[in-house]
Amino acid sequence: MTAEHLDGAARLEQECFSHPWSRDSLKSELENPKSVFLAATDDNKVVGYVGMSVVIDEGYIFNVAVTESYRRKGIGSALIRELVTYGKKHNLCFITLEVRQSNSAAISLYGNFGFIKAGERKNYYSAPAENAVLMTKYFT
Repeated sequence: MTAEHLDGAARLEQECFSHPWSRDSLKSELENPKSVFLAATDDNKVVGYVGMSVVIDEGYIFNVAVTESYRRKGIGSALIRELVTYGKKHNLCFITLEVRQSNSAAISLYGNFGFIKAGERKNYYSAPAENAVLMTKYFT
């Protein structure tokens, strides 16, 4: 993902999340050399993106977002696959994320890539209030 994708990523944040990141927050994180961002585009329009922070040998996924009309077309899978490939290539010990416990589609997606439930955070999300499932992909 590059700076030219920021407006599209910010639009996805507004569409997909009850507490979206601002464009400035995305820009700041994109400029962070410890962050990895990938964008999926169609006709130069951002239709999906993923962001991850790397801390030494650990990956922490911030957000995975795909615009509604492009869901169930393999875009989320492609983005996660690329992060897993990145993790292997860069010798990460694990990649982890939080997901709403009601988001069965995302939980299934992550499970397809070897992410397992590693814990739960009570009332992590608001609007609406909901627990987060911690999912982690370990590399051996």
